[in-house]
Amino acid sequence: MLVLITPALAAANSGNWQTARRWARMLAGDCEVRLAQDWDGTAADLMVALHARRSAPSIARWAAAVPRKPLVVVLTGTDLYRDLPHDADAERSVASADRLIVLHEGALSDLPPVHRDKAVVCFQSCVQRVAQRKTRRHLRALMVGHLRDEKDPRTYFAAARKLADRDDILLDHVGGPLDEALGREAAALMREQPNYRWLGALPHAATLARIQRAHVLVHPSAIEGGAHVVIEAMRSGTPVLASKIAGNVGLLGRDYRGYFAPGDAGGLAVLLQRVRGSAAMLRALRAQCDLRAPLFEPAREQATLRALVAGLLEMPR
Repeated sequence: MLVLITPALAAANSGNWQTARRWARMLAGDCEVRLAQDWDGTAADLMVALHARRSAPSIARWAAAVPRKPLVVVLTGTDLYRDLPHDADAERSVASADRLIVLHEGALSDLPPVHRDKAVVCFQSCVQRVAQRKTRRHLRALMVGHLRDEKDPRTYFAAARKLADRDDILLDHVGGPLDEALGREAAALMREQPNYRWLGALPHAATLARIQRAHVLVHPSAIEGGAHVVIEAMRSGTPVLASKIAGNVGLLGRDYRGYFAPGDAGGLAVLLQRVRGSAAMLRALRAQCDLRAPLFEPAREQATLRALVAGLLEMPR
């Protein structure tokens, strides 16, 4: 049995939950998989824990158990770019792991050197979707991310204000108000400006449909380990405008033309105006995303996971 620890279960509708559910499905043919928020001591042959800090209690109990069984820790953006090496729980989780999973290709060099040899890159995936025809009447931008500081929705808010006089650029936002103050700001902005629309949390299928219909996905995160929503956009034929941070660059590539500086609302507003005014630029961004899209094939992700699990279960202890 494999126990898969995730800080968030289905009710949260978060990236962690989507990853855990997908991995459980991909590994089900090889072993029994049990999803849990905390490890209660139930016997298992392998633990895979999402999030070094938030899953630290389960990781610590597993590491102390006798006999010692293999442990995989999956590093999120907050693990890599905020908690390591400042949080003792996160450090202990990483040190205890037999293997580490990182979610974008630049993350290996972002790890402390002592841990790099046990890390593997596992690109997340989703199915390829047919690109939708887009209206020419306006440009529809879409941000998908719960309202919390790590996703930096205030940069999106500020860009919307800078575009207040552009009724041909519409900005939608999908995400629940995890930070109540940010939720109040989003609601106030929607009352003030008809070009910004906060849709709240939506079911995954409804969110995917909106990604397909948008001209661009905007991803302004301040901290990111490899956002699945960026992958979903690329696999839907929807170009991305993203903050130039390691987690985004590791998915979109170093030479991608759709970056703006983290927190730069003015830069984001300029990019939105450029893609509205230039069909050629929009096509160029789409072409760059299409070139990267095969990296995120489900078969590739599944093969990486299956090889990792098989190697650990055969590993002499």
